[in-house]
Amino acid sequence: MFHFIGTLFNLKTIIISLLFCTDKTFTLVKVSDTHRTSTFYHKTYPTQLLTSGQCNPTSEAKGGGGGRESAGRGEETPRHPFWSSPLAPRPCAHSLPGELLSDEESEGGPGWQRRGASPGEAARLLESRPPALPARGIARTERMASTATCTRFTDEYQLFEELGKGAFSVVRRCMKIPTGQEYAAKIINTKKLSARDHQKLEREARICRLLKHPNIVRLHDSISEEGFHYLVFDLVTGGELFEDIVAREYYSEADASHCIQQILESVNHCHLNGIVHRDLKPENLLLASKSKGAAVKLADFGLAIEVQGDQQAWFGFAGTPGYLSPEVLRKDPYGKPVDMWACGVILYILLVGYPPFWDEDQHRLYQQIKAGAYDFPSPEWDTVTPEAKDLINKMLTINPAKRITASEALKHPWICQRSTVASMMHRQETVDCLKKFNARRKLKGAILTTMLATRNFSAKSLLKKPDGVKEPQTTVIHNPDGNKESTESSNTTIEDEDVKARKQEIIKVTEQLIEAINNGDFEAYTKICDPGLTAFEPEALGNLVEGMDFHRFYFENALSKSNKPIHTIILNPHVHLVGDDAACIAYIRLTQYMDGSGMPKTMQSEETRVWHRRDGKWQNVHFHRSGSPTVPIN
Repeated sequence: MFHFIGTLFNLKTIIISLLFCTDKTFTLVKVSDTHRTSTFYHKTYPTQLLTSGQCNPTSEAKGGGGGRESAGRGEETPRHPFWSSPLAPRPCAHSLPGELLSDEESEGGPGWQRRGASPGEAARLLESRPPALPARGIARTERMASTATCTRFTDEYQLFEELGKGAFSVVRRCMKIPTGQEYAAKIINTKKLSARDHQKLEREARICRLLKHPNIVRLHDSISEEGFHYLVFDLVTGGELFEDIVAREYYSEADASHCIQQILESVNHCHLNGIVHRDLKPENLLLASKSKGAAVKLADFGLAIEVQGDQQAWFGFAGTPGYLSPEVLRKDPYGKPVDMWACGVILYILLVGYPPFWDEDQHRLYQQIKAGAYDFPSPEWDTVTPEAKDLINKMLTINPAKRITASEALKHPWICQRSTVASMMHRQETVDCLKKFNARRKLKGAILTTMLATRNFSAKSLLKKPDGVKEPQTTVIHNPDGNKESTESSNTTIEDEDVKARKQEIIKVTEQLIEAINNGDFEAYTKICDPGLTAFEPEALGNLVEGMDFHRFYFENALSKSNKPIHTIILNPHVHLVGDDAACIAYIRLTQYMDGSGMPKTMQSEETRVWHRRDGKWQNVHFHRSGSPTVPIN
C-alpha cells in the first residue's frame, strides 16, 4: 500500500517521500524543507503479526532498541499512528531524527550504528548493507520467526519421556497436538541463566532457524515463557553415528566416505549461510532413525557463530580439545576453515578408530595440534587408499588459507567417485578400535551429567570452581575479553595451594583404596567405597557392575588364594576437581607380583575413579579399568 501525502505552505514546502519494504516491515522517511533535512528509520509491524496476538506490545521498551539481536523474536512494537498531526511526521519512540538504529551484533560483529547521520549518509548506509543482514533482521510473518511470548508451550505441545539432561536443560519427546507430529523439545531453565547465557540462547535459536538441510537437525519452533524457553527440534532416534558404526556387521572405507560426505554437505550448507559450527565432533553427529542408511544429522549449534563471507576474526576460544584447529590454539583470527580441520579429525577416526592427535596432558595435545604432528602408522593405515589420506592431508593443513573448503572436499575423487576409488574391504580393526574410542569419550563426557542425573550433587556445587583451576573439560570456551562464556570454561594454568592440596588428597585416598585391595582387606575397601559403587572392569566381561557383591566374591576367592607379595605403583595421576565435593582421577596402575613358578611379573591397567565427599569423607562412587582379566588385582 502506498501513502501519498503533501501539504503546501506559503513560506515553505514539505516534500515527503516514503520508501516501503516489500513486506511492510521497515519504512524510511525523508523530510525535506528549505531549512533542514532529516532521515530516520521507522520500524513498523506487519499486519499479520498485529492480528495474530503473538506479539507483546510492550516488549520493545523492555528489550531496548531494534536490530539483528532483537529481530525475529517478537520484540518489535506494533505500528504506531504515523502522523501526530496533518502537518508534521512523528518518529516512533525508539528512533530519533538523524539517527540510524543499531544493527550491531552482540558478539562484536560488524555494526551499522550511526548517530547524527546526514540524509545522504543514512541512505548510503542502508543501501550498502550486506544482503544477508536484512533477511535476518526483519520481523517475519511466520510464527517461527518470532518467539511466542503469549502462547503457552503446553497449549500446542504434549510432553512425553525424557531423552537427555544437562545442567540447565532437559530434552523430552513431545507431540504437536494439532498435527500429531513428534519432535524433541529442549527445555531450558532461563531462571538460572545469566544475561550472557540468554544472548547465547537467542543466537543459537536464530542460527538454527536459518539452517534448513536434510543433514542438519532442524529447529521447528521457539517459545519463551516465564522461567523457561522451549526449542522444538527434529526428533532423531538413530543415536550417535559412531555408536551405529560399531554395531554394523560390515564397515568399509566406502562407508566412511559416505559418512563424511553427509557431514561435509551439512558443513557446506552452514558455510554458505555464513555460519561456523565451531564444535564438530562425534557427539554432535546423529542418525535420523535406526533404519539402515538413515541420514547423518549435524546437531548442537550452541557454539556456532555468524560470519560475513570469508571473514577471519578472533571470535573467542571455543570448541573441544581434540578437534580444535591450530589457529584457534594460537589465538589467531579464524573462520570457516576451523570446521574443515575438525572434519579432518573426524575422517581420520572414521578410517582407523582413533584420533590423529592424542595425549592425556592437554598442553602436549595442543602442541601436537599446532605442529600438525600426525602420521599414518602401519599396519592399520596400510590398507587405506592414497586418495583417503590425501583428503585428510588437505583437511589437516596447518595454514587455514590453504586448507580445503567444504565445497572443494565434496568434489574430491574419494568422495564423488566413491564406487571406484574407495576400498570396499571390511575394516574390523577399525570397528574394534572405535569401540574403545567410544568407551573412553563416553566416560569422560558423561561424568558430570551422570552426577547431576543421580542427584548426588547440586548444580551450584558442581559448577562452582575455584579461581585459577586448570580443569580440562569436554568443551572449553573462552571469550575474547577474558570473561567466561560457559561454566564449563577453563583456560587458566596457575593452581593455588588449596587446589594442589585437594588434588593430593584424592591421590592419597586412591592409594589407600589400592592398598586395601592388595592386602585383601574387604572391610577397609567397603569403608572407602560407596555401597552403590558402579564399575566397568575386565573380570565382568564388559558388563556394568553395581553394588559390592561382585567385589566381595573377588576378595574372598581371587585375592585370598594368592599369598604372594604385591607391589603397586600409580603412574601419571591426573585429578580433575568438580566443585568442592567431587573429583575424578585417571592413572596408569603397574602391579608387580610373583607367578606360580616364582618368576616376577608386571601387569598394567588404565583406571579412572570418580570420588564424592559425603560428611567430610571421600567415597569411590564409580571406576573404570581396562586391562586383562588375568591381572591379579581388582
